[in-house]
Amino acid sequence: MMMPNQANTSNALTLGYDLDMWNEYRVKIPITVDISPDTNSHILVCGMSGSGKSYASLWYFNMLSTAKPDGEFYMADYKGEDAFGFLRECPRYWSFKSTLEALDIVHTRMNARLSGEDKTRNQITLIWDEYMANILSLINEDKKLASVVMNKVSEILLMGRSMSVRIIISCQRPDALAFPAGSRLNYGVVVVLGAALRSVYEMLLPDFRGKAEGRIFGRGEGVALIQGTHLHFIKIPTIRDYKQMQENCIQALS
Repeated sequence: MMMPNQANTSNALTLGYDLDMWNEYRVKIPITVDISPDTNSHILVCGMSGSGKSYASLWYFNMLSTAKPDGEFYMADYKGEDAFGFLRECPRYWSFKSTLEALDIVHTRMNARLSGEDKTRNQITLIWDEYMANILSLINEDKKLASVVMNKVSEILLMGRSMSVRIIISCQRPDALAFPAGSRLNYGVVVVLGAALRSVYEMLLPDFRGKAEGRIFGRGEGVALIQGTHLHFIKIPTIRDYKQMQENCIQALS
């Protein structure tokens, strides 16, 4: 559920500021989304290289880590992006071929909660950067393993909400090859940053494509679709205290 004009609370995540209000009036109007366990807060972030999607993932990670201090966070960084370099020594950070370990841990925790073995309900969040590239690499190497991985992701998308398990995925282009059985529709929040290809709007924003096409977006600017019904043009804020943000994320992954 979208809650505009509301300050960030433990159950609200600021996706960005209203882009038009910022450009026209330099007024910061936060666009927020409910992240309480009874809502779909899975997030898909898309954008070409240089669009600011890794920065956006850091922004959301930082906001969640402070909003949910009792939460568990896991980072799967397939390409080992420089943006996440400060996290490489953290025990809950995995890169390249080891990213599947993070997925296995989160998927196992969810199943333990589903079976009743795990009674905890603190929020668990898996942040997976360059998911599409990761899956395509798996498909080339081992199609059966790739299918298993995609099925696990689909299960988290379908059943994670009731078990307080969330996934945040970023990629350049969300092709159906890596998002089987319409799993792209199972994200409560879809963010498309930068100058997206028309096909990306067709895949992710079919009912709002006309509103997004033709707009010019800079780095960290784009479109946010919330629960499939609320469309906003957003600007990802600049992280003023970058060192503090790093400390927050390191602590969350340690």
